Amino acid sequence: MWAYIIRRIFQTVPTLLISSLLIFSLLYVTPGDPVELILGTEDANVSEEQRKLVEEQWGLDKPFLVRYIRFIKGAFVGDLGTSYATGEDVFSSVAKRMPNTLKLAGSAMVIALVVSLPLGILAALKHNGILDSVATALATIGVSLPRFWFGLVLIIFFALHLGWLPTMPETTNIADGVVPFLRSIILPASSLALSMAATQTRMIRSSMLDVLNQDYVRYARSKGLKEHAVIWGHALKNAMIPVVTVIGGEIGSLLGGAVITESIFSWPGVGRLTISSIARRDYPMIQGATLMLCISYMLVNLVVDILYAWFNPRIRLDSK
Repeated sequence: MWAYIIRRIFQTVPTLLISSLLIFSLLYVTPGDPVELILGTEDANVSEEQRKLVEEQWGLDKPFLVRYIRFIKGAFVGDLGTSYATGEDVFSSVAKRMPNTLKLAGSAMVIALVVSLPLGILAALKHNGILDSVATALATIGVSLPRFWFGLVLIIFFALHLGWLPTMPETTNIADGVVPFLRSIILPASSLALSMAATQTRMIRSSMLDVLNQDYVRYARSKGLKEHAVIWGHALKNAMIPVVTVIGGEIGSLLGGAVITESIFSWPGVGRLTISSIARRDYPMIQGATLMLCISYMLVNLVVDILYAWFNPRIRLDSK
C-alpha cells in the first residue's frame, strides 16, 4: 500500500507543474498592461521612467522562463507574490479564506452523502417500485439544473419568503456558536450539495443493483443473515468502489462551483476572492487562488485514489 501511495504522489508532480505553467501563463494571454494596473492609471499615459521603475520592482522586465521559475520557487516556500490591487501578500490572503471554502465544500459533501446514500440504497432495494421511480426522477432533475439556480431558489424560499435563514453569513467560525454557523452555512452548502446528491444517488443505485445480483450476496442471504447485515456488511462496501471515484470528481467540482456559490451567498472564501480579483484584473491574486484550488483538487484526488485502492486491493496490483 505504501508503495502505491508513493507512486501516486510522484505521478501528481508533473500534473501540478503543467497546471502551474498554464496558470502562470494567464498574465501573458489576457488583455491589459500590468504596469498600468499596478499604478492604477489604466487608459492613461505612463512615462518610460515610471514603467521601467515598476517593471524592475515587480520583476516584469525578466524573461518568461525566469519569472516562471521564480514563481515555482516562491510557491514552494509560500510566496505567491503581491496583489496588484491591494498590495497584500497573495498566499496570506488566499490561506486566510481557504478554510471557509473547505468548510463549505465539506458541509456540502456531508449533506450530499446524507441525502444520496439512503436514497440510492432504497431505490436499489425497491427496484422498479414507486420509490425507485421518484428517486430516479429527482436525481435526473438535480443533475440537469445548475448550482446557481438552486442557490437563487433557496434564497427566495427559505430566506426571503419564510425568513428562516439569512441571505448572508452571520459567521463562518463554529467557535462563535453552532446555531449561527449552521444558519450561515446551510443554504450555500445545500446549493452545492443538491446536484452532487443527484449524481451520487444515481451512481449508488446503479452500483447497488449490480452488487445485489452477485453470488456472494445470494449466499449471505441463504445463510439466514438479516437483510441489514447483508446490505451493510456485504453489499455496500463493494458497491462503494465506483462511488468513491465519482465522489472524488464531485469534490473537485465543489471547489469550482464554490466560485459562483460564494458570490451568490457572500461567503468569504477563495471563490469570492477570485471573482473580485477577476473584476479588478488582479493577476497575482487570480494566479495564487487558482493554484491553491488546483493543489486542493489534486490532494483530494490523491486521497480518493488511496481510498479506492483500500476498497479494491486489485488496483494496487494492477498499477505495478
